[in-house]
Amino acid sequence: MVVRLQKVMADRGVASRRRAEELIVEGRVRVDGELITTLGTRVAEDARIEVDGRSVAAAPEHRYVLLNKPIGIVSTAHDEHGRRTVVDQIGARERLYPVGRLDTDSEGLLLLTNDGTWAERVMHPRYGHEREYDVAVEGDLTEEALARLQRGIPLEEGTARAVRVSVRSRSRGRSRISMVLLTGWKRQVRRMCLAVGLKVTRLVRVRMGPLELGRLRPGEFRDLTKKEIDALALATAAKRPAAAAARPAAARGSRSRVRLPALRPPERRRDGAAPSALARENPTRRVTRGSVATGSPRRLRRSPALRVRDARAAARPAARFTPRWRSTRAAAGRAAPRRAKPGARA
Repeated sequence: MVVRLQKVMADRGVASRRRAEELIVEGRVRVDGELITTLGTRVAEDARIEVDGRSVAAAPEHRYVLLNKPIGIVSTAHDEHGRRTVVDQIGARERLYPVGRLDTDSEGLLLLTNDGTWAERVMHPRYGHEREYDVAVEGDLTEEALARLQRGIPLEEGTARAVRVSVRSRSRGRSRISMVLLTGWKRQVRRMCLAVGLKVTRLVRVRMGPLELGRLRPGEFRDLTKKEIDALALATAAKRPAAAAARPAAARGSRSRVRLPALRPPERRRDGAAPSALARENPTRRVTRGSVATGSPRRLRRSPALRVRDARAAARPAARFTPRWRSTRAAAGRAAPRRAKPGARA
């Protein structure tokens, strides 16, 4: 399997992908003895890589860690201002990085790993992993505020909606709610609550997908089990909003069509029976193209408008068949009187 060179370097713990790209452009990286200066070059995962003449060791085994992040720790691998990071909290020898982020003043469940593919499956919204937060707020928690959180709050990234919002406790001016989201935008919960007049005083992430925080105390961590790793790698079926499910199929888009019963074109028999009577007499008769002996078994395709017209015609009472020449003469007789013969009395 071949992958991008900067990804292989990041997986082996050389540097981040961005820093690895800089090393490649500067001409400091060789693969199997060949100098590489082009970004996007794909190499084998077990290729021999050298940086500044030093051989890079093979990628370490993947590790998956669950941390109960305390307040005051930054959710990054390195901090420019020298603050303590979540990687420092674990003290791992491997090059780990956080899966997603939690604000410095937030706490709770945070995952760390060195498996980039697994991290993307966990965090990307298309895989449908829920994020549940235990939120303490100050302000007037009204039913309208709860409804707005679920209807959607316009933010810079788009409309932020809570999948579910429930009240854990409510008192005068202070409340505690549970919010479930499918996205993890920057300070999303705090901005949503601020838009409805609520100030967040404490924010704890207690669940991500099927994985719960459990009894871990702030600052404690543990390695995930094989079952938990596989469960987070699987995509879940996200629930559609109730409003979208309640709309008729024709209103959801041009691709959704109302299915009508398959109606066959009417036939006419030689004995003069009306088409509607024939349809009621033998409603299951199959209509094919061509003759009876050599006709194709493919059914005729008719548009929905023609199907509706045929259905209405079949529902009307049967009309007596009249030959065309008789109906033409009768219509002409009603339209004008017969011309008198020459010499006849008026």
